[in-house]
Amino acid sequence: MPMSWFLLSLALGRSPVVVSLERLVEPQDTARCSVGLSCHLWDGDVLCLPGSLESAPGPVLVPTSLQTELVLRCPQETDCALCVRVVVHLAVHGGWEEPEEGERSDSELQEARNASLLAQVVLSFQAYPTTRCALLEVQVPAVLVQPGQSVGSAVFDCFEAGLGAQVRIWSYTQPRYQKELNLTQQLPDCRGLEVRDSIQSCWDGDNVRLVLDVSEEQDFGLLLYWDQVQGPLKSWKYKNLTGPQTITLNHTDLFPCLCIQVWPLEPDSVRTSFCPFREDPRAHRNLWHTARLKVPSSGIWQLDAPCSLLAKVALCWQVPDQGPCQPLVPPMRQENVTVNMPHEFQSVRGHPNLCVQVSSWEKVQFQECLWADSLGPFNNDMLLVEMRTDLNDTSVCALESSGCIALPSNTSTRAAHLGEQLLQDFRTHQCVQLWKDDNLGALWACPMDKYIHKRWVLVWLVCLLLVAALFFFLLLKKGRVKAAPRARTALLLHSADGAGYEHLVGALASALSQLPLRVAVDLWSRRELSAHGALAWFHGQRRRTLQEDGVVVLLFSPAAVAQCQQWLQHQTVEPGPHDALASWLSCVLPDFLQGRAAGRYVGVYFDGLLHPDAVPAAFRAAPLFSLPSQLPAFLDVLQGGCGPLPGRPADRAGRVAQALQSALDSCTLQSGTPGCGEAWNPGPHPAPK
Repeated sequence: MPMSWFLLSLALGRSPVVVSLERLVEPQDTARCSVGLSCHLWDGDVLCLPGSLESAPGPVLVPTSLQTELVLRCPQETDCALCVRVVVHLAVHGGWEEPEEGERSDSELQEARNASLLAQVVLSFQAYPTTRCALLEVQVPAVLVQPGQSVGSAVFDCFEAGLGAQVRIWSYTQPRYQKELNLTQQLPDCRGLEVRDSIQSCWDGDNVRLVLDVSEEQDFGLLLYWDQVQGPLKSWKYKNLTGPQTITLNHTDLFPCLCIQVWPLEPDSVRTSFCPFREDPRAHRNLWHTARLKVPSSGIWQLDAPCSLLAKVALCWQVPDQGPCQPLVPPMRQENVTVNMPHEFQSVRGHPNLCVQVSSWEKVQFQECLWADSLGPFNNDMLLVEMRTDLNDTSVCALESSGCIALPSNTSTRAAHLGEQLLQDFRTHQCVQLWKDDNLGALWACPMDKYIHKRWVLVWLVCLLLVAALFFFLLLKKGRVKAAPRARTALLLHSADGAGYEHLVGALASALSQLPLRVAVDLWSRRELSAHGALAWFHGQRRRTLQEDGVVVLLFSPAAVAQCQQWLQHQTVEPGPHDALASWLSCVLPDFLQGRAAGRYVGVYFDGLLHPDAVPAAFRAAPLFSLPSQLPAFLDVLQGGCGPLPGRPADRAGRVAQALQSALDSCTLQSGTPGCGEAWNPGPHPAPK
């Protein structure tokens, strides 16, 4: 006797769960470092522009690996959001190259090696529809700077993301010394996290009971399966049962294509199938929550879902930090989605800003960038859309967040301001073609970096002009408008007598720079000196100083006098590229020997460190001063023909003398060391010659 099978009722129930993730109360992002490192998190996000690779100038700090951890950010006890904590492991990359002979002094090399390392580490985060970039400054003390060694880690809390989202994280430094690290992670949903009581979006749902009215002791088979349009049905659960039975299903297991098949365990029995959830809103919501848009490889996308979906797919263009991704329809067409199969946009050239969007009922459900893993974060390019018209002509517009702006245009958008330049780049083939269809049109990516740099230059120029105009307006208002004298250049030349003497020279240079003087000294230009060589640097500085009617100041010390005497007596070899004193002697000595030193050179020695008679006679064609005792006369010579310096002469000389005397006292305390040479009783100071 055949049996009837009925679905009698759907009953609801709920089971509480326990939160297992760490909770963060702070609403702001924070950063911390492991022991020994110091961290600082910049306020607000930064632009996600990694820049090009650069060579490391020495040891640099770089990220070596990324780790993530899920936490909850909870402003209130039952109002939490899922958050991704990022841990960046750091190491020292590169090392100090051994300098050539004379390239660097031992003190300079030791100072560089004893300095701490400072790195700017960028964390770039993408999870549709969010894109963020955070900047961490990490400092490593010198004791931990060992090339090739790990120094610790930095922890960032945290990037918020939606349940079930797929997130991508990049890390690199500014400047960038190596390829970006990247990590992709699929976040769990409510079931995987057990956070239903804390995240409100997990509250709407309960279990379902299927009550099957089957005669007692009647054996029957039960099959739960997904009725897919493409391909055969996909079995999910199968059981042999004895009636009657109540089957409990979790509410998250409901899908529109979930069907039930029952039959008596008898030969040639008839199977009865029914699909009770085709119109259930919970089932459709679960389907979209379960579906996943993946990019298996660059340019290939696939939508995975247990059931078929009524959805459209289109290519879109994502601009960094400027709102949603802009669909490229038209000129490209939308296509229907076939789930669980790989797809590719034909004839499309890869670009990091090209993404795929899956939409349903005019709502974007998924978005993934097709070349994110291979090409990195978004570029700051402008997309030009070329479309065919009915008259077999073309029109060009620039895609922005407000729509596609026809070029040229009078609107106030960025593309409109650069309309003529963009059209010129388009016509001269400086833009990259990403896609073309002979009947529909084409897509072009035009680099914008050069225009951004020009725009900032113009902004700075405008600011400087405004400041200058305000300055002259104030002068006119006070009725004391005077032509500002041009600051005279003073080039200081000295010998490398040790750290103490270099500190004394630096104090003199710093004090003079507080006056209307442009001071040049090799202590402030060591990078240029190392790059170009001492000989080329001194020759270039001397030529520039004299061409600008400046003055060259020769600083004589006991060691400098001894080396000058050796040079004059031809007891030394030709100057090498990094022999500082020999290099500047070869620059200035011809001027003294040929009678061209007057008005162009000044000699200086410090009180208590040298007798004036010790200065070689060849250099006495220039005025000679002892500092700080003869400072006022020295400053008058530096003034030259540029008019009086501002302020009273006594105040001016007093400020310089105070700074110089402090450094000289510190230096003379080291008498007998290589820092200042041997101290002696100088006797009366002669008048300058």
